Amino acid sequence: MPSSMDFYLNWAKERSDEMNAVMTSLAGKANEIAADSRSKADQLMAELGARRDAFQDQMRRQAEGGEAAWAETRARLDAEWNNFQADVKKYIDRFGQQFKQQQATFQDIANAQLHAWREAASSIQSASADLAADHRTKIEAAVQRMKADAATAEANFEKLKKAGSESWAAWNVALAESRSAFDRANQAAWDAFRRAGPGA
Repeated sequence: MPSSMDFYLNWAKERSDEMNAVMTSLAGKANEIAADSRSKADQLMAELGARRDAFQDQMRRQAEGGEAAWAETRARLDAEWNNFQADVKKYIDRFGQQFKQQQATFQDIANAQLHAWREAASSIQSASADLAADHRTKIEAAVQRMKADAATAEANFEKLKKAGSESWAAWNVALAESRSAFDRANQAAWDAFRRAGPGA
């Protein structure tokens, strides 16, 4: 039976996937940075890589721990995540002035988020297969809400992309809103599992 541990794993994996998307996107555009700024850009990329690695290392260690360990670790992971986000902003502010760099990075992060939405919905749906039909219906409803929220997030991302003149700050707000919606939908689905447990 899935537990709130699965919520934490989905939460951490979504952020880990975003970190990987950011690193890949920024590395792919590094050759566009002027030579005189390259060493500072490389230094910031190294800091981003170290933050991502620290986050993923803690995530891997906690994957084997219990729910109580995850609850305690989430605060540390949140701090790592916030520091990573601050460094991304610093990098974009300093080196991502070219519109295409910012837009490409936004799109890569948005794609990572949408992948996390789909993967979590699929995982939750698979986990519900062994439940009694009446409980499975409740979980399926949570999965459908999750898919609908993902579709809304995707539509919002597309709107921003088509507008073409949004700032990194506006894109970051859209990503944060999508991330929060993911967390709420993920939590609701695992809460439905908890209610479907023994004695429900």
